[in-house]
Amino acid sequence: MEKKITVLPGDGIGHEIMESAIRVLDAISEKYKHQFRFEYRDIGGSAYEKHGEPLTDETVQTCLEGDAILLGAIGGPKWDELPTHLRPEQGLLKIRKALNLFANIRPIKGFEPLLHASPLKESVIQGSDIYVVRELTGGLYFGTPRERRDEGNTVVDTLLYHRHEIERIVEKGFESAQIRGKKLTSVDKANVLESSRLWREVVEEKKQEYPEVEVEHMLVDSAAMKLITEPTHFDVIVTENLFGDILSDEGSVLTGSIGMLPSASLSETIGLYEPVHGSAPDIMGQGIANPLGMILSAAMMLRYSFNLNEEASAIESAVEKSLEQGYHTGDLSIKEGQQVGTKEMTDIVIRNIV
Repeated sequence: MEKKITVLPGDGIGHEIMESAIRVLDAISEKYKHQFRFEYRDIGGSAYEKHGEPLTDETVQTCLEGDAILLGAIGGPKWDELPTHLRPEQGLLKIRKALNLFANIRPIKGFEPLLHASPLKESVIQGSDIYVVRELTGGLYFGTPRERRDEGNTVVDTLLYHRHEIERIVEKGFESAQIRGKKLTSVDKANVLESSRLWREVVEEKKQEYPEVEVEHMLVDSAAMKLITEPTHFDVIVTENLFGDILSDEGSVLTGSIGMLPSASLSETIGLYEPVHGSAPDIMGQGIANPLGMILSAAMMLRYSFNLNEEASAIESAVEKSLEQGYHTGDLSIKEGQQVGTKEMTDIVIRNIV
């Protein structure tokens, strides 16, 4: 198989962890006789420094011409004072909209050697395996008008959803639940928001097509509490943009290893894959960044964009085996483990693949 992958290292530790992911993909291509071609482009603060904007139209076109996209991390205090439209985060919002990446997928599953580092008791987090499906291109982050009025003393943000936007993400939630534990939790705020009442209507309509899937509706505040008190209650969570942003970030810290978690942002035709963690500019260039979230994001790319399930599983198993052997970067903690740097951690994962 031959595939063209657009590589967006971004800012901070993005280049370091991306190098690790590319090395792992090279190992996979050699073992399974694939050919991956990588096209490097800029996004975020690094794009602003070179091109005067956080994402150029030329980069968007390169992404559209490829088969999948790998993104490292963006942002940093260096660009905090820029006008809103030039901030690194705007590059991420632009690429989501331009590529119609409407579905964000975040698996939240703890690795056994790391569960002791969870803020929750091990007995509470043990066995949790959550799959968050978040709508990514609508809602409060994209609705207009969004502006200041009355000489800056009044602000307006608009929460806008069209029925078809809700239908397609709810469909993605049901599809995910169908192949997992057949349980779907739809999160909204239907006791207050009109948008949530339409959301709930769509879920009720769509569930008729999935009679095997158990469906529950849960208000977002209740869902936030239950993630802390009983995370094993959840299988697949589907929700809108703002709620999904908050809940997936909350869920990402439950396992005690945010540096481990991958994500996928999907359209009907292409996917963008990135780790959940940020750009960590304070450790940039020190060779100590955790590459595993980026490596696992590459595994998600192989599975969702290329349908290479065996290859994806090989990476995931290698990561898990490396942790079980006691190897970890400084952000993680394994009892009686051995701390290593970015390159060494990547070497160990590749050794466990081949």
